[in-house]
Amino acid sequence: MLKDELVAHLRQDREKLLREWLHTITADGSLWMGATIAEQESQSARVYDACVDCLDTLSYKGAEDFAEQMGRSVQGTVTSESMLGGMLALRDIYLRGLLTHYREEPDRLDGILKIFEPSINNILVTVALAFSAERARVISQQQAAIENLLTPVLRLRGGLLLLPLIGVIDSDRARQVMEGLLDAIREFRAQAVVMDITGVAAVDSKVANHLIQTVDAARLLGATVIVTGMSPSIAQTIVTVGVDLSQIRTVGDLQGGLDLADRLLGYRVIFEERRGTQGAPTTVT
Repeated sequence: MLKDELVAHLRQDREKLLREWLHTITADGSLWMGATIAEQESQSARVYDACVDCLDTLSYKGAEDFAEQMGRSVQGTVTSESMLGGMLALRDIYLRGLLTHYREEPDRLDGILKIFEPSINNILVTVALAFSAERARVISQQQAAIENLLTPVLRLRGGLLLLPLIGVIDSDRARQVMEGLLDAIREFRAQAVVMDITGVAAVDSKVANHLIQTVDAARLLGATVIVTGMSPSIAQTIVTVGVDLSQIRTVGDLQGGLDLADRLLGYRVIFEERRGTQGAPTTVT
């Protein structure tokens, strides 16, 4: 069968064609950017073999699997565009190899190309779609992880949580703050929360309303929210847009907020004298 002949030729000429492809993609930097030579050779061989296996079986599951695996593993060294460019270069290498091999047999070449072209195009589409989808999923997970790092809910002691907010707060992140805080209140049975916004540069009316909703929702779960670190510019913005913060407890700085939370919870801070050092604060009920 011509298909078997095609596959046998690509496997027989593997080293030569693989070397040509690797030279092409490394010369123009179209694929394994930032990878070591050993990594380039290893990844290129895997892609070459996977494509030949797909031509052999006429199943594109293998191409989809390795594209997804690369989407997870190569991180920032390969983009969707460079992946597609590299695959197109491989197709051209395959094609040139076939044209050279069958240059004295035009009729046989025609039959081989009728098998090769639709199959390799299906492989290209499968790889491009699977790789892009997996990269998008990985990026989404990374963004979610970063957002979680930017909105950590910290348990300081029994009944008290600290929520330090840093960076830009938009409506989506404000909703995430609410969800994360309410989950933590329920999990730790918190009665007081200090929400420190010292690291927030600005808020708009929508975000301010989300914060109010967060405070109200926390109150329904039995927790009091104390907002600290409000900058003059944020305070001015909130007054200007007319958002009602009368139901929110605010304190100038984080330490003041923690002191107020301790009083609400019935804690008192005493200082223990230690030889050779200043008194260290200890919180007791």
